[in-house]
Amino acid sequence: MECCRRATPGTPLLFLAFLLLSSRTARSEEDREGLWDAWGPWSECSRTCGGGASYSLRRCLSSKSCEGRNIRYRTCSNVDCPPEAGDFRAQQCSAHNDVKHHGQFYEWLPVSNDPDNPCSLKCQAKGMSLVVELAPKVLDGTRCYTESLDMCISGLCQIVGCDHQLGSTVKEDNCGVCNGDGSTCRLVRGQYKSQLSATKLDDTVVAIPYGSRHIRLVLKGPDHLYLETKTLQGAKGENSLSSSGTFLVDNSTVDFQKLADKEILRMAGPLAADFIIKIRDSGPADSTVQFIFYQPIIHRWRETDFFPCSATCGGGYQLTSAECYDLRSNRVVAEQYCHYYPENVKPKPKLQECNLDPCPASDGYKQIMPYDLYHPLPRWEATPWTACSSSCGGGIQSRAVSCVEEDIQGHVTSVEEWKCMYTPKMPIVQPCNIFDCPKWLAQEWSPCTVTCGQGLRYRVVLCIDHRGMHTGGCSTKTKPHIKEECIIPTPCYKPKEKLPVEAKLPWFKQAQELEEGAAVSEEPSFIPEAWSACSVTCGVGTQVRIVRCQVLLSFSQSVADLPVDECEGPKPASQRACYAGPCNEEIPEFNAEDTGRLLGGLQDVDELYDWEYEGFTKCSESCGGGVQEAVVSCLNKQTRELADENLCVTSRRPPQLLKSCNLDPCPPRWEIGKWSACSLTCGVGLQTRDVFCSHLLSREMNEMVILADELCHHPKPSTVQACNRFNCPPAWYPAQWQPCSKTCGGGAQKRDILCKQRMADGSFLELPEIFCSASKPASQQACKKDDCPSEWLLSDWTECSTSCGEGTQTRSAICRRVLKTGVSTVVNSSLCPPLPFSSSIRPCMLAACPTGPGRPSTKHSPHIAAARNIYIQTRQQRKLHFVVGGFAYLLPKTTVVLRCPTRRFRKPLITWEKDGQHLTSSAHITVAPFGYLKIHRLKPSDAGIYTCSAGPTREQFVIKLIGGNRKLVARPLGLWSEEESLQVRKANPKEALQTHKHQNGIFSNGSKAEKRGLATDPGSRYDDIVSRLLEQGGWPGELLASWDVQDSTERSNASSEEDANAEQALLHLPFTMVTEQKRLDDILRNLSQQPEELRDLYSKRLVAQLAQEIFRSHLEHPDVLLKPSEQRFPPVAVPPHKHVSGFSSSVRSSSAEAGGGSRRPHRKPTILRKISAAQQLSASEVVTHLGQTVALASGTLSVLLHCEAVGNPRPTISWARNGEEVQFSDRILLQPDDSLQILAPVEADVGFYTCNATNALGYDSVSIAVTLAGKPLVKTSRMTVVNTEKPAITVDIGSTIKTVQGVNVTINCQVAGVPEAEVTWLRNKTKLSSSPQLHEGSLLLTNVSTSDQGLYFCRAANLQGEVTESTQLLILDPPQVPTQLEDARALLIATGPNLPSVLTSPLGTQLVLDPGNSALLGCPVKGQPTPNITWFHDGQPLTDTTGLTHHILAAGQILKVANLSGGSQGDFSCLAQNEAGMLVQKASLVIQDYWWSVDRMVACSASCGNRGVHQPRLRCLLNNTEVNPDHCTGKPRPAVQPVACNRRDCPSRWMVTSWSACTRSCGGGVQTRRVTCQKLKASGISSPVSNDMCTQLAKRPVDTQACNQQLCVEWAFSSWGQCNGPCIGPHLAVQHRQVFCQTRDGITLPSEQCSALPRPVSTQNCWSEACSVHWRVSLWTLCTATCGNYGFQSRRVECVHVRTNKAVPEHLCSWGPRPANWQRCNITPCENTECRDTTRYCEKVKQLKLCQLSQFKSRCCGTCGKA
Repeated sequence: MECCRRATPGTPLLFLAFLLLSSRTARSEEDREGLWDAWGPWSECSRTCGGGASYSLRRCLSSKSCEGRNIRYRTCSNVDCPPEAGDFRAQQCSAHNDVKHHGQFYEWLPVSNDPDNPCSLKCQAKGMSLVVELAPKVLDGTRCYTESLDMCISGLCQIVGCDHQLGSTVKEDNCGVCNGDGSTCRLVRGQYKSQLSATKLDDTVVAIPYGSRHIRLVLKGPDHLYLETKTLQGAKGENSLSSSGTFLVDNSTVDFQKLADKEILRMAGPLAADFIIKIRDSGPADSTVQFIFYQPIIHRWRETDFFPCSATCGGGYQLTSAECYDLRSNRVVAEQYCHYYPENVKPKPKLQECNLDPCPASDGYKQIMPYDLYHPLPRWEATPWTACSSSCGGGIQSRAVSCVEEDIQGHVTSVEEWKCMYTPKMPIVQPCNIFDCPKWLAQEWSPCTVTCGQGLRYRVVLCIDHRGMHTGGCSTKTKPHIKEECIIPTPCYKPKEKLPVEAKLPWFKQAQELEEGAAVSEEPSFIPEAWSACSVTCGVGTQVRIVRCQVLLSFSQSVADLPVDECEGPKPASQRACYAGPCNEEIPEFNAEDTGRLLGGLQDVDELYDWEYEGFTKCSESCGGGVQEAVVSCLNKQTRELADENLCVTSRRPPQLLKSCNLDPCPPRWEIGKWSACSLTCGVGLQTRDVFCSHLLSREMNEMVILADELCHHPKPSTVQACNRFNCPPAWYPAQWQPCSKTCGGGAQKRDILCKQRMADGSFLELPEIFCSASKPASQQACKKDDCPSEWLLSDWTECSTSCGEGTQTRSAICRRVLKTGVSTVVNSSLCPPLPFSSSIRPCMLAACPTGPGRPSTKHSPHIAAARNIYIQTRQQRKLHFVVGGFAYLLPKTTVVLRCPTRRFRKPLITWEKDGQHLTSSAHITVAPFGYLKIHRLKPSDAGIYTCSAGPTREQFVIKLIGGNRKLVARPLGLWSEEESLQVRKANPKEALQTHKHQNGIFSNGSKAEKRGLATDPGSRYDDIVSRLLEQGGWPGELLASWDVQDSTERSNASSEEDANAEQALLHLPFTMVTEQKRLDDILRNLSQQPEELRDLYSKRLVAQLAQEIFRSHLEHPDVLLKPSEQRFPPVAVPPHKHVSGFSSSVRSSSAEAGGGSRRPHRKPTILRKISAAQQLSASEVVTHLGQTVALASGTLSVLLHCEAVGNPRPTISWARNGEEVQFSDRILLQPDDSLQILAPVEADVGFYTCNATNALGYDSVSIAVTLAGKPLVKTSRMTVVNTEKPAITVDIGSTIKTVQGVNVTINCQVAGVPEAEVTWLRNKTKLSSSPQLHEGSLLLTNVSTSDQGLYFCRAANLQGEVTESTQLLILDPPQVPTQLEDARALLIATGPNLPSVLTSPLGTQLVLDPGNSALLGCPVKGQPTPNITWFHDGQPLTDTTGLTHHILAAGQILKVANLSGGSQGDFSCLAQNEAGMLVQKASLVIQDYWWSVDRMVACSASCGNRGVHQPRLRCLLNNTEVNPDHCTGKPRPAVQPVACNRRDCPSRWMVTSWSACTRSCGGGVQTRRVTCQKLKASGISSPVSNDMCTQLAKRPVDTQACNQQLCVEWAFSSWGQCNGPCIGPHLAVQHRQVFCQTRDGITLPSEQCSALPRPVSTQNCWSEACSVHWRVSLWTLCTATCGNYGFQSRRVECVHVRTNKAVPEHLCSWGPRPANWQRCNITPCENTECRDTTRYCEKVKQLKLCQLSQFKSRCCGTCGKA
């Protein structure tokens, strides 16, 4: 409910009525405005939310009526109501719920969208059809219609636009933006087709993001839609859409309709969550879903506010920017997100001047020259580059780049970076020192230091840089050694030293002398200078000296100083102790003994300090074996204190001492390799590295063991990382090449080349082409540069050779070839395929030639003797004869001879057409030159209208086919004429063959268009009657029994030969029904005159009558029922013709059978094998019998393959090549004796030709091989044989075999070739040895197992070449339970570690569970190929089971059943099946349920009196264990009765009443109660007794107590202060007073003590004379320029007092916006015709000597020109 009802105006009712009566409609509110008083204040809003109305009134001041309205309205409270507020109209209806209507209360519901009066309050009683108008008007602000913003005001519906303004017609666009242009969203439409399977039961149709609108999805098919949602907070939901209706899903309204064959889903939006529309498999057929919606562009540019002003005074500027804003997360994101949408155009920055007030103490210069060319834009400024990170070999250096601004005085200050973003930022990193690092250069070795024996030699090693200069910086670790031992072969004649000369350890004195006399050598060495004088004149002091690292350069004989690290060995001491004699006052006299003593004293000084070991360093390794080094220190021997190392003699320093430590093996740890190179140089690439867990056993032996990752306890370091994470430069990205425009002869192909930039997040940004600087790759290239095959180019037909009568037409043919260059050239005609004679000449017929002078003859015009009959074949017959002019309804596979008897016309000139297409002879249809047409074995494509033309005379014959179900067969779609087929076969025989085969296999019922067309087709006018005739049930029984006899049981019915009496002979054929067309025309005419409702009844009666007539006509001719063998017709001689071989063959076989078919015993066919070699008739023609091999040579022009068969009935001969039926053509012919002739054989004709002889008793077949030049030929098959039952199978090579184990498999490899080819068998490319397995080209594999699986090759080879064919053998393993189930159990544990699980088994298993749990069921199975698993629940597939939440995991091996309940329990089974078999395993789930249990009685509720009861205790149990009672909610409770207890008199006790109210509300009061002694009897009656009886038992309770002890407090306040606060408006300021908390005695307390009381205000507005101020502006100054873009003018803006007009501080006027004091002016282009000043400050420019700068020079052209 709303918080507030419609406000009631406070005007007296009478006055309000007067005002409403006086309002009237006028021409305009402005007319005679002076008669009205001012408008009154706006009333309170009629609603607090959801859009209400407010009104304002005015009074008419005239005694007469005023024109115009006295009331006006506006909308208000245009904020959405909270969801719990409900509908406003419903609130008004419910207000009448407590008012009786016709003496009865009703609960009223609103009736919305009333078209007649939307602003009346009509309500409907809940659950009833009663609708009542409870009020003539709804409250103002009520919506007129539920889907509109229009609102009712004063009972009238007023238009409200989306801007919530009355009378506005502004609408929302498709994106939901009021008055928008639709650019903030995009239309998404598409179609989804389901591809669900047994393993994939549901799929995602489309994801519709948050904020989308106008969503509509239509599903057509058996499947079902459902929803998944995800809110922006991450909460997920699902809705199964189980029934039609409107519901709320995640605060979005969803309208769902579920119809018989489709589902419709609508959502107006905007969606409050992401919706994923999914589809669930519900049927075998596929479903399609069409969807359309408007998707919001989530990332949009948002213009920022102006950044802070660049100057605080004197005129600065400020810019805006644009930021990419994510509407979903309400935050700013990276800019590339907005680049993904082409509709998003980044707003350009805006620039404006600011802070134009003059600066204090200014010279006035800046005041008149704000930001323009005199005030430069901010710029980037960089610090110097840092030192290079590497001294050589390539390093990097960086610098800081900041945005700075220079003011007019030249002071530079740093500002925010956005101010400089109008230009690219300078680079902050660059490479440096990319030259090579210094390298060691070793010179020649010196001679050996000795002349005999073992010595040393030296060399100089210098560090040379990239310029060849000697320098430092080389690594000491890579320095070559500078000395080595050398041996002189000359023997020495004195005792050998054990060590090299230099290695002897000299005494201290010797070392001292050596140090003094060191000389510079070619080896870098330390050269010390002389010691300085002793630092003291007596006693012990110090001496110092300089020690340099020097080398003698042999090439220049000069000494060079080197860095200290160039010299090897210890550096000599640069400081030592010295003794200057005793410090006595008298200088002693020295003699020789004293000298020795002095030397001893000096020796003592040296001995004062010495080296000593002081423990060891920390171990170098924590494990795996490390070392510790002994610490050597220089110590004062007397004090044992550390001393400077220079005080100890260097030569005495003890040697380095090492010891092993921490020898234990290291624990497992991660070993990390180096990162690989980045996979991409920019965008975002990847780097990988090796990380493995290792175990170091010994560092010394370098022993390391690699372990499993689990053994390293620390987290595994990352093995992959992103790299080069920055935007790539724009580059060209070519798309795939499109198909070539030609198949040969040189074509072209194109591709798209796009300029794209790979961004740092891996996405691509498409850019204009100008951004890619590299040359654009080619977008077009040549292709198919091969010559085309030669083809005939036919000219147009010439005119007829005669001007009247019969003639001929010819046309020429040129053999041409299109070359790879695209040029056509004429080639030798032998290169083109053979051209039929009929393609170059044809007969033509013009009007008959005149017989007399000037008069044509009508007497001798051609005539066709047509027969107007209708024929219906009811039984299979071999051949039927007809005459043109009629209709024939025939069975398939019947041979038809159609005659066209003419007079006064030559028969060879007769032409035939089928369906308007010219007919020529082919393997299937023979056009004889004697006026007849023969169709061999009818097929569906032969149905149609055949036309015979004899000059201008034409007659038609219609052939229709009858199917096996006695229905007419509709004609296949898109059939070609024979002429078109012939052309196609010439162009591409292989394609034509495939096309022809495909067409022959079509038996379509026709499209709707064709069905409509049948009505107008003249060949279909009798179809309806014939169809009814075929369905007629009144035929004789023997006729019905033989109706559907097909070709498999064909009888050898002899037919007549072609003769003059063929038409009459047809009438005698058994069960071919004949009637005249006239009879059927009469029936059609009779039916057309009948009323519509009787037409069906009449048609049945007339058709039944017709059937009886036809049958009766056959009974009248006894010879109709004669057996075929008893019929006799004279044979007709047929002249020989090379194009009618098929026809004459049929004639011959028919007559032969007619002659003697019944006298021979019946027997199966046998083909005669003739062993004679192939007969070579000539170099160009080969004739052979079956069982031979034919080798085609280059000159072979014809091959004739003979096939003779015997049998009774006479066998039918058919030919196949490589297992497929031979397609006859003008090149491959079937001869009259059933021989097969191949003219001009080509390579495509090579293969095994098989002659098949068939009759009703069986069949026989023999093959013959045709090879090319004797090359080997292998008979192959491309079948896939699957065997699960037979013990043995045999296949030809080339097949694929899938079989179970234990079967015997034979692979035949029949080979032909001249000479005979040798056969070799291989398995997986390994040759098989000759064994019993191989027999006459066949391979026998006995008792096959998985070890036999593989690819078997048969290789046939002879002198002419070799050929290899292969067969794949796959061993099938039927589904079975694995012997080891550990893997299946491990898979269950990995899928749900904490879930109860069970494995199914063939005998069944059981799992007992609690309700609400989830469970995993495993289906352990193995087999080859991997079995497909389907799950069932109680015998039903899981897909058909409702109310069961399940998921199929691990490719069907695991079924997860969630949220188990009573309906979930039952038998679950998994069906595993593959090509080898199937396996069913079962498991049952049992759900334990909760129930109530009655427990012992609880304690008595009272110890005495009459109210004590024992209440039995109820417990909720699961498995006899007590659980939370909430689990048993909804379970039936047992009936329990309370039992009375402790019904006895109670002892006396005190009884008290409630406390009375406190006597004071604060400051301390008193409250009382009554205390009595009572005794409660067992009967329940309580009676008062003496107080003494209670006192003995208990102490008497108190009857008085203190209350409300808290202090009495109140808010107190001071008087208002002076009105001198800040100005907040004209004449208005703020005044204050103090408000504090105190007791009533005046004691001040903390404010918290009074927090429960309403606090008085402490500030209020007041009238102040000081705030009587306003902004005053002066006139604008003259413009600084007369033209151009740089002119500006200013004015003075100051805050002045209204009364005194004097300036006051500006902050007093801050309550109002400050007027601008600076603006642009005269912004018009300057004419460049003359040199003149465009600003009035040019004299100042000249004084400051700024004329040299181009920007000033152009603006002050006149003044600077004079300078």
